[in-house]
Amino acid sequence: MNISHIEHIGIAVDNLEESIKYYEGVLGLKCYAIEEVVDQKVKTAFFLVGSTKIELLESTSPDGPIGKFIAKKGPGMHHMAFAVKDTDEALKKAEERGVRLIDKVSRKGAEGLNIGFLHPKSTNGVLTELCSKKE
Repeated sequence: MNISHIEHIGIAVDNLEESIKYYEGVLGLKCYAIEEVVDQKVKTAFFLVGSTKIELLESTSPDGPIGKFIAKKGPGMHHMAFAVKDTDEALKKAEERGVRLIDKVSRKGAEGLNIGFLHPKSTNGVLTELCSKKE
């Protein structure tokens, strides 16, 4: 699969604006981007910590993935994202190794990345995202 680094850690939040205030005001981080990913029913905010990003995720609809997650588990860590060279190839290799996939092929995510998710039932309970730069 050839993972190069942790791309980001996704954190589900109830209120993006209030969460940004915490990360900036208390932790001293700087939000460098806010983006809505309409097809995933989510609004995101990004912070850089060293070479790793934190992605805050606020649902724009209760029936979106983040809305459902928060309704079931409450706010908190949602997923761990790893950078790979080719998301589609990495998804294929994961499936060949017996991992249950959420995405059989990559889709567009925030920051223009190609993304695909591995099911947490196959990843020791951690929703795992694989992502690569769009080529």
